[in-house]
Amino acid sequence: MSDYQFDLIIIGAGPGGYEAAFYAQELGMNVAIVERDRVGGTCLNRGCIPTKALMHSSDVYREAANGAEVGVEVSGLKANRARIGERKDEVLDTLRAGIKGLIDKKKITLIEGQGLITGEHEVEVAGETYTSEKIMLATGSHPFFPPIPGADLEGVIDSTQLIEMGGEEIPDFVIIGGGVIGIEFATIYADLKDHVTVIEGADRLLPLLDKEIGRSIKMTLEKKGVDVHVKSPVKKIEKDGDKLVVTFEEKGEEVAVKADKVLLCVGRKPTTVGLFSEEMYHKYEWKDAKKFFIVNEQYQTACPSIYAIGDCIGGIQLAHVSAAEGRNAVAMMNGGQATIQMNTVPSCIYTDPEIAVVGMTADEAKEAGIEVITKKYPMSANGKTIIAGLDRGFVKLVARADDHVLIGAHLLCGRASDLIGELAVAIGRGMMLEEVANIIHPHPSFAEAIMEAARL
Repeated sequence: MSDYQFDLIIIGAGPGGYEAAFYAQELGMNVAIVERDRVGGTCLNRGCIPTKALMHSSDVYREAANGAEVGVEVSGLKANRARIGERKDEVLDTLRAGIKGLIDKKKITLIEGQGLITGEHEVEVAGETYTSEKIMLATGSHPFFPPIPGADLEGVIDSTQLIEMGGEEIPDFVIIGGGVIGIEFATIYADLKDHVTVIEGADRLLPLLDKEIGRSIKMTLEKKGVDVHVKSPVKKIEKDGDKLVVTFEEKGEEVAVKADKVLLCVGRKPTTVGLFSEEMYHKYEWKDAKKFFIVNEQYQTACPSIYAIGDCIGGIQLAHVSAAEGRNAVAMMNGGQATIQMNTVPSCIYTDPEIAVVGMTADEAKEAGIEVITKKYPMSANGKTIIAGLDRGFVKLVARADDHVLIGAHLLCGRASDLIGELAVAIGRGMMLEEVANIIHPHPSFAEAIMEAARL
């Protein structure tokens, strides 16, 4: 009989936390989850899901507005911003209820409140101390505000605040940051016919992805009426009456644009502050100034009884990565092996058309000393793409030159977020281009472009 109340206490009920809890319960552990806000974490409440709910509404609006092109004429079209926000909330309520129902069904204890680790086996919540053989930190991350003068002005918001606005009209909207978050919100608000400006300091949008994707999505956004500025570091934000003025440098000159709201989305910080008593805090060293946890291969922190997974340890900050890390950590704390591959991680961006990537770019492979061949199939030759009116895009495959084993895939096309799973499996299984090419794909479909690219 254990001397502890629980076998495992998890702090954080996001995808990493609740997936770890579900798996731990399957393995016979007595589990508790501590959550200070609402179940679902950033992904469900302030990130992936609400953004996609808003985007679904903007997608429908865009397609209705463009319906005449395919013979569907709409009169009196209106974006009901209040209803868009209400539906977003309905989606979140439904999914939160589902997660809460699973927690209850699996007899996992949910403790509501801020968790404070006061010992290697102790968590305090609202003045009550709970003990556990093991503790897991799945506390996620939150938006990071860079030291830009004026970043604290009213009307300068982060992604959480923008989501809470629920699609409210922003006639002049400036987005600082051309990464995933910025590009998705630019797509939503441009489709809803607000005027959007995107300012990115790097030399292209989505600077961590394949270069051609960044260039292509810039042209796509500009076609929607978005003003895009790259290689344009922001200098300051100022107030001018009821407007904000964002000043940035472009080609050696200062440029100023006015905005009703300014979204700052240039990165995220781990939610690690306030988790420990002073005595426990001093047991830790941090990965960098942002204070990511340092963990070993078993996800153990400096205290072997305390594990950490997901955004708070850095690396790829995606919900499905957190969930995989949580399940792997639970397997290893129970004497098993990590079974989920962490070296093949798909990533998706829900623009129009969608972007999805997995594995290495050709440039990354070359930097690693790997000689590669690249196969690129233009979606302008794909029947479903022509039917859907998605006039730009491609499927690009990267393979080792010596044995043709697939090591990377980069998609800009319709349904890319659904197609990338096939390529993640192919890369994870070490498949050759010829093996992918020799599998029959349906016609007409977006998916057949993968087969065609592999055949080139």
